[in-house]
Amino acid sequence: MKLLFIHPHGSNWMPGSQDITTIFNLMPPLGMMSIAAWLERHGIHVELIDCYATPLTQEELVAEVIRRAPDAVGFSCTTSSFLEGARIARGIKERDSRIVTVFGGAHACTIGAPLLDLFPAIDYLVIGEGEETMLALARAGFSDAASIPGVASRDASGAGRLSQQREPIRNLDDLPFPAYHLLPGFPRRYKLPLFSSPTYPNSSIISSRGCPYQCSYCDRSVFSKGFRFNSPEYIVEQMAMLGRDYGIRHLFFYDDLFTFDRSRIAAFCELKERKGVKMTYNCIARLEHVDAELISLLKSSGCWQVNFGIESGDPDILRQHRKFYGLDEVGRKLLLVRQSGMRVKGLFMVGLPGEDEAAIRRTIDYALTLPLDEINVTKFTPFPGAPIYKSIREHGEFNEEWELMNCLNFVFIPHGMTKEQLERLYNEFISRFYRRSRIHWGYTKMIWKSPHSVLSFLRNLPAILRLELQQKW
Repeated sequence: MKLLFIHPHGSNWMPGSQDITTIFNLMPPLGMMSIAAWLERHGIHVELIDCYATPLTQEELVAEVIRRAPDAVGFSCTTSSFLEGARIARGIKERDSRIVTVFGGAHACTIGAPLLDLFPAIDYLVIGEGEETMLALARAGFSDAASIPGVASRDASGAGRLSQQREPIRNLDDLPFPAYHLLPGFPRRYKLPLFSSPTYPNSSIISSRGCPYQCSYCDRSVFSKGFRFNSPEYIVEQMAMLGRDYGIRHLFFYDDLFTFDRSRIAAFCELKERKGVKMTYNCIARLEHVDAELISLLKSSGCWQVNFGIESGDPDILRQHRKFYGLDEVGRKLLLVRQSGMRVKGLFMVGLPGEDEAAIRRTIDYALTLPLDEINVTKFTPFPGAPIYKSIREHGEFNEEWELMNCLNFVFIPHGMTKEQLERLYNEFISRFYRRSRIHWGYTKMIWKSPHSVLSFLRNLPAILRLELQQKW
C-alpha cells in the first residue's frame, strides 16, 4: 500500500496581485504530517507533496502523481484550496481511474457528504481527525468504507452518506511526531513571518486540539469543542528532536489556546529549562489568561513574542462575536508583556457583521493606543464551519466564492457598507499603524534583534514595492 498526500496551494492572495506570502511566511502542513507519521508507524509507505513549498502547475502535479503511482491520494484542503484540490483529483482520475482520492481538512469536515454528490472525482471524505480514519481506510484497502467511523462515501445509489462519527483521540501523546522528514528542503524552505523570530532556522508546532470557546467566526469542524493537549514531556522532547535533527532554533506554537492550562505551561517551562532546551519560541495567548505569573513563566522559558486575538476595539462588536473582555484592561496587560522584554502582536478583523465605518474607526483608533509592536489585520470571512455562517446573509451581502474565502478578500459586506469602503478602511488601518516613528524605530532595532529577517526583507524589497504599487492602484 502506497499513499501520497497533497497539500494544495489554493487561491491565497488577492486577484490581480502577486502572491508573496510564501516568500516571507511558509509553515509546514502539520496536520497532514501527523497523519503521515501515524501511517508510517503502522507500516504504510507515505509520500507528501506540499504545493506551497514545491509550486507545480496542475498538469505538472498530475503527471507527478501518475509517475509515483500511489494506490491512493489524500488531500487536505481549506475552503479556499478545496476547488484546486478537486481539479487535481479530476485530472488524476482522467489519467488513472484506479487511484483512490480522499479529502480531509476543514472544508470537507464542514460541508460533509454532499460534496461527494457535487464532485465525482472524490471517492471519500475523512470527517474529523484523520489519523485513525486514514489508517482504517488503508487497512481495508479503501473498501467497505461505510463501516469505518469518520468516513463519507457513496451508497449503492451513488449518493454521499456519512458513517458514524469517530471519537476524538483521547491521548495525543500516543501520536508520533509529525513526519518532517517527508518535506524536501525542511527546514530551509520553511520560515516564519518576517521579524517574528530572533534566529533561523525556525518552524511551527501544534501542541493541542480543540477549543471550548464560542467565537462566532471560528471554524472548529475538525477538532470539535473539546480541548486536548500534549503533555509537557511530549512537547519538550519534540522541541529537542527538532533542534537535534534539523537545527531548529526558534518555534511558533500555533495553538489557539497554548496558555489555557496554567499547570501545563508551568510544567513545560520547568522541564524545558531542566532538559537544557535553549530554543526560543512564540505563542498565541488569550487576554483572559494573562497575568504577572503567566508573563513570568513565558519569559523565563524563552518566549520571544506573544500574539493576542483582539479582533475589535468596539465593545458592542466584541459582545456579538466573542467572549467579552474589558478594553480598558487590554492595554495594561499588553504593556506588562512588553515591559518583560517580549514582543507583542495584535490580531484584528475588519468587516465583521454589525460593523459600520464608525465601529471600524473605533478599532483603528483603539489599536493605535495599544503598546503593540506589530499587527495582523484580516478581512472577515464567514467560513462554513463557523457559528455565524448559518445566519450570515441576515447581516449583509455574502459572495460565497470558495477560492476567495481566505481572509484576504472581502467576500462579506455588512449592511450599510460597500466593498470599496471596507478596502479603504483596511488600507488606512495598516497605513496608520505602521507609518509611525515608534514602529519605524522598533523595526530598526530588528537589525540586531532579528538580522535574518532584515536580510530577507532587503532581498525581496522589489517584490514588496511592486505589491504596494498594485494596492495603491
